[in-house]
Amino acid sequence: MAALALFAQQGDHVPAHHESAPAKGEKMAPILPREVLFGPSFSNPAQVHAYELAAKIPNVLYQQPCYCMCEREGHTSLRTCFETTHGARCSTCMKELYYTYVMTKKGKTPAQIRAGIVKGEWEQIDLQTAASIN
Repeated sequence: MAALALFAQQGDHVPAHHESAPAKGEKMAPILPREVLFGPSFSNPAQVHAYELAAKIPNVLYQQPCYCMCEREGHTSLRTCFETTHGARCSTCMKELYYTYVMTKKGKTPAQIRAGIVKGEWEQIDLQTAASIN
């Protein structure tokens, strides 16, 4: 797998996110489509699959913080990470994405998922087996 960044949670600070889904008609950058997911950032199946799943739950990702602290780069939620190749290069982003997807499939609300992310529950995701999550 390509080099991945891993950052610890920073005290009580909850990174940038949105409390609700985007407003109807709000223009946002798209999640990167499959046809551009190649090269070193996408050498592992889990990296490509993360973007496929992100495209299925963009409004849920919009409501989630990202603990790699990419808000320092202007990111406004976990969704922003998957609008560029950033999400594929960061283990935190990918683990949070897979956690969010699994919890969404289990019927959890975005607020419940956010609470789990804040508690660090996303850290349980194994990226070595994540490509099998559907």
